[in-house]
Amino acid sequence: MQNNYSNASKDFLDLASEQRLDILFHLMQEKSKVSPMAKRLSSTVQEVHRNFERLVKSGFIEKDIDGYYHLTVYGTTICTQIPTMIFFSNNRKYFQEHDFGNLPAKFIERIGALSTGTYIKGFTKVIEQWKSIYKNAHEYIYEMHSEVSNDLIEPLIKKARDENVKINYVLSESCMVPKGRKKTLERFGFSNLLEKGTVERKMSKDVLIVVALNEKEACVSFPDRKGEANIGHAFYGNDARFHEWCIDYFRYSWYNAGIFRESKLKEE
Repeated sequence: MQNNYSNASKDFLDLASEQRLDILFHLMQEKSKVSPMAKRLSSTVQEVHRNFERLVKSGFIEKDIDGYYHLTVYGTTICTQIPTMIFFSNNRKYFQEHDFGNLPAKFIERIGALSTGTYIKGFTKVIEQWKSIYKNAHEYIYEMHSEVSNDLIEPLIKKARDENVKINYVLSESCMVPKGRKKTLERFGFSNLLEKGTVERKMSKDVLIVVALNEKEACVSFPDRKGEANIGHAFYGNDARFHEWCIDYFRYSWYNAGIFRESKLKEE
């Protein structure tokens, strides 16, 4: 075990350079020689060459017979793990006040996919981002909630009724809903949308991680340290990997959710 730590500590030292990380992620996109990379990084050829050689020695990259450098299998694998460190490093303060709740380990292992996202703070700003996701949807809107905002009901149902956008959502059994919700749903012909299958809904015992997404963009919120869903903070992204993480988590939750029971909902 001690030898394993020793090897890992050497790798961390080799990665402890912004330029070397830059080199690795550029090489993920395409192979390169030293001079073009130096120009791309606005650095000297000497400095970039020194970092190339260090990465070669540590086994992250190698040079082919034409003089181009590219990632090794080890280097490629390491690069897939670095975004997780970046995500936690950039959001260190956030995770002093939040955790992952009941998130399965397989999603925590992929959490680096969220590293390209933008942090949003404030309930109003998060709600506006959700509305934007609704507005931009052309195929579907998937979401999971622990509470329902009155501001979101009308734009969501209009998308299904007027534009035939597919709506799938999961609500927590303890979900709080606004007074007058049923009348609003009746006014927009919600029962017809359910019958047609345009809207489908399920229920889960606990929804701690809140998500809202369309076919291109997504928003996710994690619970606070008290174990309660917190929609006053969120991460938003339209990058493919960010979106894939969110839709995979939604599909996992949808598959494991139960039958929707209106009687479980409580009006506030």
